[in-house]
Amino acid sequence: MTRTLFLAFALTLWAAPAFASVTLCNQTSYILYAAVGYQSGPQAITQGWNRVVPGDCMEPKLQPPPGPFFFLSARSSRAHSGPSHVWGGSLRYCVKDTDFNLRTPLGAQSCGAEDAFLGEFSPVNTGNAANWTTTLTESPRIDSLEVARAIGIARLLNDLGYKIAPGGGKSNKSFDDALAKFRARMHLPANASTDDLFDALETEALKAAAPSGYTICNDGNGDIWAALAFQEGKDWLSRGWWKVAPGACARAIATPLATDKVWLWAEGRNHKPIVSGPDRFCIADVEFESHGRGACKQHGLSEAGFAATPTKGLTGFAAHVGNTGLLPPKPSPQAFTSK
Repeated sequence: MTRTLFLAFALTLWAAPAFASVTLCNQTSYILYAAVGYQSGPQAITQGWNRVVPGDCMEPKLQPPPGPFFFLSARSSRAHSGPSHVWGGSLRYCVKDTDFNLRTPLGAQSCGAEDAFLGEFSPVNTGNAANWTTTLTESPRIDSLEVARAIGIARLLNDLGYKIAPGGGKSNKSFDDALAKFRARMHLPANASTDDLFDALETEALKAAAPSGYTICNDGNGDIWAALAFQEGKDWLSRGWWKVAPGACARAIATPLATDKVWLWAEGRNHKPIVSGPDRFCIADVEFESHGRGACKQHGLSEAGFAATPTKGLTGFAAHVGNTGLLPPKPSPQAFTSK
């Protein structure tokens, strides 16, 4: 379920320099990923995703040229529990689930690029100013970037199962205790920056969450390379590779799952198997996509035994891989309560 929230803008103008500059500020309790766009002749130029944590501001990678307006869309991080949230409007331009930079005809009803789809954008009226700041907001009670930062940290701690009493953005004992426990668990030094804290919170929350699609998380000590196999209609498909660094996750399937099982193969350096099983599918030494099962050698491919992961009835699944294989499902985040 996706919930669309109100997109509010705070516009700050300065004297115009030689080059335009757009700044996005996050006055919400969510880590946001923002996409920007503008019209260039008969085409729409869109770019994403630009990460901005609660209470912070950033300049997107794509800077629209001077003009009366540009387009903006934002979504909450998949690390957050509950439904996703979208800040947008009625305009629809092409985006991807992963990072993208797209150029598509204006008014297009579909996106030609692979894995691209139409996202919701809202126009930002800049009044032809050369510099402007747009602030994304959520609630009147989050009335400053400082409050957004504090409530954003509390939201992620809650997502991880720490129990925090409502504080309206103000520190309280349950918040302080939870934050101290999280810092200790993650071995974060006392002088760790707010950015470091949000990075650690989001990474851990992503491990606990199971967003739509199929996610591979590396809980081991070394890089892994993963391949998937699954049934798509009457066809069998195997695909790889996803390189996943220690402590990171990779979203291998972006759309909601609609299959009883997804098969996983994972290997470490020197092709050492880490996750394997009895069900055989085709693989290759380079990036690949194979249709069907069997006859791998006839198509110049190798064969490997994949492990089945149960996804029946689920729209999202996160497979956690340790140093020696698949790990049991993560315990409920409620295990990490603050006492």
